[in-house]
Amino acid sequence: MSLYEKYVLPRVLNCACGTKPFNYQRQKVVPMAEGLVLEVGIGSGLNIPFYDNAKVDKVLGLDPSAELHELAKKVAAKHEVPVEFILAGAENIPLPDNHVDTILVTYTMCTIPDVLPANKEMLRVLKPGGVMIFCEHGMAPDANVSKWQNRINGIWGKMAGGCHLNRDIPTLITDAGFTIQSMQEMYLPSTPKVAGYNYWGTAVAG
Repeated sequence: MSLYEKYVLPRVLNCACGTKPFNYQRQKVVPMAEGLVLEVGIGSGLNIPFYDNAKVDKVLGLDPSAELHELAKKVAAKHEVPVEFILAGAENIPLPDNHVDTILVTYTMCTIPDVLPANKEMLRVLKPGGVMIFCEHGMAPDANVSKWQNRINGIWGKMAGGCHLNRDIPTLITDAGFTIQSMQEMYLPSTPKVAGYNYWGTAVAG
């Protein structure tokens, strides 16, 4: 891992993903989480301020970056959210089957290297009747925008920690075995269209 990836990139991503349009989306989805929550890609803790503490027993914060964990621990302490941090990737979640009530995944499917196996792991650890809450950017429906997403995806990923602009988020969810209960989608305001087409909603097993 380069010095840029270890020390600079985590703070760059924290700033980029903490803009008003992204935080407005977080406000829509994070308060729905309840019970024992697995947050996949907790990162620097940008979702933590939006949890409803009255509904959450504990958050299991999964992320492969120790540097981001350190940032998130400070946010959790400030907002008094009970978070147990798990240093691991989503492709091999170190939890038993049928373990959590809610899975929360926001702006993370774009960067997981093997996202379909990771989504299958999320399904494995989710209790029967549990819910995945998702909010992700991905492939835009407009041909001109998607053309540019495909064109610059490689160089974008190198600058943005492996982020992909052109992932088909709904298909990645359903191919893993989830059924999407509800979903909305739109371009985020004040955000470049290539990185701003947003999908958010809920999904359940089967």
